[in-house]
Amino acid sequence: MIGPRTFSVYPGNPLLTGVHMRVLAVLLALALASPVSPFVATSVAQAEAASVAGMATSSTGETLVNAAVQLRDLSTGTVTGTTTSSSTGAFSFGAVNPGNYVVEVLNTAGEVVGTSASVLVAAGAAVTGVTVTATAAAVVGIAAATGQEDASPSR
Repeated sequence: MIGPRTFSVYPGNPLLTGVHMRVLAVLLALALASPVSPFVATSVAQAEAASVAGMATSSTGETLVNAAVQLRDLSTGTVTGTTTSSSTGAFSFGAVNPGNYVVEVLNTAGEVVGTSASVLVAAGAAVTGVTVTATAAAVVGIAAATGQEDASPSR
């Protein structure tokens, strides 16, 4: 009786025939596509990251220009991000994990002079319209833009 012909890819090792190599290739492809794969898990976690954006203002409604702004996680109390407000007072934080946060504005001495309301961030959400307001007395040292030119000291 004559059996089926097999062609070994690697002579002397009958387990590494062409058929077995194809099966191994398919199994490897499935393992990499599995949600528990570290390669896929990393990209899924990055896709779930959220963002938080808003405006920094004073209590009198002035836009805070180039103000230090930070994002604080309320569950841990740690600062998870820092940025500087733009020339229009806008700020944003990317790659924010889901959780409950506040946005804080700092004076030039690094002291918190204003805090937003609590911001709940869901996975993958783009939270916008967050306003952080600094007290008028604390705005000293932070550039504020009112939309009007200041009068010169000689007037």
